[in-house]
Amino acid sequence: MSAVFFAALLFGFVFCLSPGAVLAETLRRGLKGGFRPALLVQFGSLIGDALWALIGLTGLALLLAQEGLRLPLTLASATYLVWLGVQSFGDAWRPVAAQEAGAQARGAFAAGAALSLSNPKNLVYWGALGSALAGIVDGVPSQAQALVFFAGFMLASLLSCFLCAGLVDWLRRHASPCWQRVSHALCGLVLLVLAGLALRGV
Repeated sequence: MSAVFFAALLFGFVFCLSPGAVLAETLRRGLKGGFRPALLVQFGSLIGDALWALIGLTGLALLLAQEGLRLPLTLASATYLVWLGVQSFGDAWRPVAAQEAGAQARGAFAAGAALSLSNPKNLVYWGALGSALAGIVDGVPSQAQALVFFAGFMLASLLSCFLCAGLVDWLRRHASPCWQRVSHALCGLVLLVLAGLALRGV
């Protein structure tokens, strides 16, 4: 069981710390509002992480891979990414006012949840990871093994929330206003590129 748990921890950290829409939105809100809004985006993404993990571990990924479900999910995800990207470009050219910091926390949790739930790549990732778990346990995983794997993955996800929010807050406190504007522009670019990549597969 320990091998399953530590494998889940590793997969969880790789999944949560890899560049993507959630990390870009965490950086965008955190650079303006600090630790709290960055953490709320990360916490919101845990909803999607948990749902996709359960889908992958119970084998429902094969059902959801149907074109009728994948297409609208991809379109919704791309539209939301474009909207966030445009907002991020706006942040790059607008001075950050002190009163805006608190405002960044509003909607941060919902943004993280929406990004995680609507990301069609999570479906593919968990479809593959469900198969990887079968390889780790050398057969069909038992319910106990699946629960241990889920617990390890969610623990890594929770720890990653604080790690990401802390790093973004540190950058906010130590980066120049010019660097922050460049970061917002890069976040906008990343979000638009991710939207384009999502639509490319349609």
